[in-house]
Amino acid sequence: MSRVVGLDVGTSSVKGIAIDDDGAVLAVAERGYPLSTPRPDWSEQNPEDWWRGSAEVLEELDAANASGIGLSGQMHGLVALDASDRPLRPAILWNDGRTQAQCDEIEQRIGFARLVELTGNRALAGFTAPKLLWLAEHEPEVYARIAHILLPKDYVRLKLTGEHAIDVADASGTLLFDVAARGWSDEVVAALEVDPAWLPTVYESPAVSGVTHGGVPVAAGAGDQAGGALGVGVVAEGGPASVVLGTSGVVFAALDRYAHDPEARVHAFCHAVPGAWHIMGVMLSAAGSLQWLRETVGGTYDELLAGAAEWEPGVEGLLFAPYLAGERTPHADPSARGAFTGIGLRHDRGALARAVLEGVAFGLRDALDLVDELGGRPRVGRVSGGGTRSQLWLEIVASVLDMPLEATVVDEGAAYGAALLGGVAAGVWPDARTAVERCVRVTRVVEPRPEWVEAYAEVRERFRGLYPALRPLQARSS
Repeated sequence: MSRVVGLDVGTSSVKGIAIDDDGAVLAVAERGYPLSTPRPDWSEQNPEDWWRGSAEVLEELDAANASGIGLSGQMHGLVALDASDRPLRPAILWNDGRTQAQCDEIEQRIGFARLVELTGNRALAGFTAPKLLWLAEHEPEVYARIAHILLPKDYVRLKLTGEHAIDVADASGTLLFDVAARGWSDEVVAALEVDPAWLPTVYESPAVSGVTHGGVPVAAGAGDQAGGALGVGVVAEGGPASVVLGTSGVVFAALDRYAHDPEARVHAFCHAVPGAWHIMGVMLSAAGSLQWLRETVGGTYDELLAGAAEWEPGVEGLLFAPYLAGERTPHADPSARGAFTGIGLRHDRGALARAVLEGVAFGLRDALDLVDELGGRPRVGRVSGGGTRSQLWLEIVASVLDMPLEATVVDEGAAYGAALLGGVAAGVWPDARTAVERCVRVTRVVEPRPEWVEAYAEVRERFRGLYPALRPLQARSS
């Protein structure tokens, strides 16, 4: 029996999983580490914390005796290294918002349409390239000493193998990558005056990117969204989509060819499956919206969900705009804010909870409709994330999306997908699709409720009017 290990270098912790050649979980381990927010809109971490946590997890999972190791992790973060591979400063993370001025500069230098055509995305504050421009402007002494740049999981790879490497899926989120050609974009790199020597070697996700000091092959891996989608079986156009109900919400569909939205309302990246791409809509406050409500009005999650179940679809006109931390899809607006509208005397805490569940579902439907426009309409969604523990929420989401939702036997997120990639690199499975066929199994299906599908079609049209109606008010108050 083979044993393969997957690591997910997340924002709050590193998670690891060991599985056998049938995909069964043998062991899991996790180590947390701190997040630093030294100034408003800043989000940073010490790369050495990732490595210490990863080393402990790998030891607990007996990775030294594994057939292969796969890596996944938080995307977009900038790890700037000197010539001795030492971090020059704390890593700037995906949820750091300091670089809006640099995003505007990038779109001006390259041109919005050309940037989106090449990279599949517009310039967003979370991406890697704007962070480099920020360093050049605000910390020129650090910028002058850069010899290499990596993303978070790739720093762990460097410590494991000594290699400067990255996979095509994670590289797609740097804004320096030609997503159609699956390689660094000479045009963008030159326009932003980035030294090509800084950039790591690019591999397809299942490829061997190096070996540990003990001789275990390490797969190139994938960013967390691609890794998580692979882990629930999203590998080809027309197949299942990934629907994530985590702190943020995601609709992720595979494509068999490169396609991008000219308005960049959804992301277009290379997939972790060689020869495949994916399109992805992201809402920033999904399960995070319910967490905010619980912390604000009190009660347990069970109490909130029980109260929500007492209300009918539409909550008698109550709507919730889930833009608590700004939004990406379909509104690329970091200053967008949430709102309840239509509150009446009859509405109670349960009504607020129901409106939050529905507002998040409508946000996911906005993303699904854009995926559909690009030809990636899925037949079913594979769900993951903490929100999937609520049967009510799954029924609401299935009905709003008008699409069955499937849960899989293992919901270990990106770590599971990373383990599958590690197994391919080790030769346990011949390719990623075979690994999915062998290991990913559906345990239950949540069907749309026909009477809710009809009711939500009308409510959804009112929801779509919320953002344009609220935006002028938000602009005046800022």
